Amino acid sequence: MPKKKTYHHGDLKNALIKAGVEILAKDGVGGLSLRKVASKAGVSHTAPYSHFKDKQALIAAISTEGFRQLYARVNMVVEKYNGKPSRQLVESAWAYVQFAMDDRDRFKVMFSGVLEKEKEYPEFVAESHRNFQLIMQIVEVNQAACVLRDGPSDLVTLSAWGIVHGFILLLLEGQISSTILKRMSLRELLEFQLGQIMLVTV
Repeated sequence: MPKKKTYHHGDLKNALIKAGVEILAKDGVGGLSLRKVASKAGVSHTAPYSHFKDKQALIAAISTEGFRQLYARVNMVVEKYNGKPSRQLVESAWAYVQFAMDDRDRFKVMFSGVLEKEKEYPEFVAESHRNFQLIMQIVEVNQAACVLRDGPSDLVTLSAWGIVHGFILLLLEGQISSTILKRMSLRELLEFQLGQIMLVTV
């Protein structure tokens, strides 16, 4: 009989999250269970309960870690292009697109709406809110530099985010015409989308 895998402290939680992402990508939320996650991770069926009380807690952990990683990636770009508003806007949006392309399965889970009773998971709420605040910070800097139109920064942020996020969803679902994809690179397409709301370009 094969031995179950052993993990160092902390590794098991990450292994379970990784297994959960893979199962969600293949079978959807309906196919996810802690027993399946345990099997995929190669641990006993009771092992996941040391970290997650149920399936929803696992989905929350997957999403929370995703938002944490997304924030780190975008914030690194924000700091790199500090003082260059329009460049900061475009590069941050590109970092967002790259995150989605690099980790498609997790990205889909993060924005799938499958997490019920979000308020029961304060870490998830905090990380998702922190990401929106970072985007709003970028928008406000660009409004001050007259790169983006004036107006309530939260609403302008929603518009900018909607353009980039919508572009990503169309891309991930294969809904962008192959004719367009042959004519322009993803980077060029993103810059064109942003150009629709920018008063000046990079």
